[in-house]
Amino acid sequence: MVIDLSAVQAQTPGLQHGTHLLACGAALMPRVVVDAITDHIQLEAQIGGYEAAAQQSEMLDGVYSDVARLLGAKPQEIALMENATAAWCQVFYGLKLKAGDRVLTCQAEYAANYVAYLQRAARDGIIIEVIPNDDSGAIDLAALEAMLAEPAALISITWIPTNGGLVNPAAGVGLLARKYGVPYLLDACQAVGQMPVDVAELGCDYLSATGRKFLRGPRGIGFLYIREEMIAKTEPAVIDLFAAPWVETSRYELRADARRFENWENAYALRAGLGAAVRYALEIGMEAIQDRAWGLAERLRSGLRQHDGIILHDAGNTQCAIVSFSITDAEPNALVAYAKECGISIATSTPSSTLLDAEARNLPTMVRAAPHYYNSEKEIDQLLACIQAYRQTLR
Repeated sequence: MVIDLSAVQAQTPGLQHGTHLLACGAALMPRVVVDAITDHIQLEAQIGGYEAAAQQSEMLDGVYSDVARLLGAKPQEIALMENATAAWCQVFYGLKLKAGDRVLTCQAEYAANYVAYLQRAARDGIIIEVIPNDDSGAIDLAALEAMLAEPAALISITWIPTNGGLVNPAAGVGLLARKYGVPYLLDACQAVGQMPVDVAELGCDYLSATGRKFLRGPRGIGFLYIREEMIAKTEPAVIDLFAAPWVETSRYELRADARRFENWENAYALRAGLGAAVRYALEIGMEAIQDRAWGLAERLRSGLRQHDGIILHDAGNTQCAIVSFSITDAEPNALVAYAKECGISIATSTPSSTLLDAEARNLPTMVRAAPHYYNSEKEIDQLLACIQAYRQTLR
């Protein structure tokens, strides 16, 4: 399927204000998502929050089915959360890990996850072990299998790191997790929305993601997938009356579905926006989205390779729509500021966001650009010209 770029751009109001190449941070929302959010807010203003939720209950409840369709899951396996970190933490802190339990993670693990490992290591005595990379810089599946010769309590990895284009072999990890009977928690924040995601193929027990990145939804909402067989085995770290109805004065009952990880109060307008974003992406087609976004990223990498002094830092044999690089004669934040003056949004990625990877590869603060399918080839070329113009100012 070929994407109608002119139609997509016409449906993206943010493109009127410049070139946005930062889908890995917060992508531009399409008009249908903005309208879904504002329409619900207007309804709340007119008739009240409870009344608006009741009036729109069919659409709002349908978001579980929307997200499930995006992931190849069942609606009862989906929880809608305040953000991806909240989703991830509900699982990680809910797991009954004890002193001596091994948690296997990856070199490219995200800081928010790793500090949680460190907290539970200090508090509960868990052992954190990092899976080595292969020669390409991705998770070494053979090394992981060797590590699984000894009992492990959890495999928890980031599929696509925040600091570059690496795509870890998440499905390969899933095969090993199932083979050795180890629970598998997958951070899919940067993957959902830029590529097809099938939880059955991935073999994960838990998956967390956000709405604001490549999915083009609003900030302040995310979701959690829990494989149906694992729901009853996983108790949330924190519960309220929605997750666990109070059935007797001395007893509560946890919900039987993934919504046991939710709270009673949530942002219904953002839920409406998330549902609109998922439906919009599915209508375009995830394969088509991946082909275009990854193709634009490769165009950018190819252009950067043409110039001396520009170093690409994207690892792995498979690379996605996040491009990370540094320039020997340029300060990264100054380049980002210069690009902003040119009407182009890019950003930096600091070593602290993925400290293990940064130290292992001696990474500096890098420039990060992430084109999406609403971008054009012309915009990629404009960024390349902007970079060269900035370098000229330094001479």
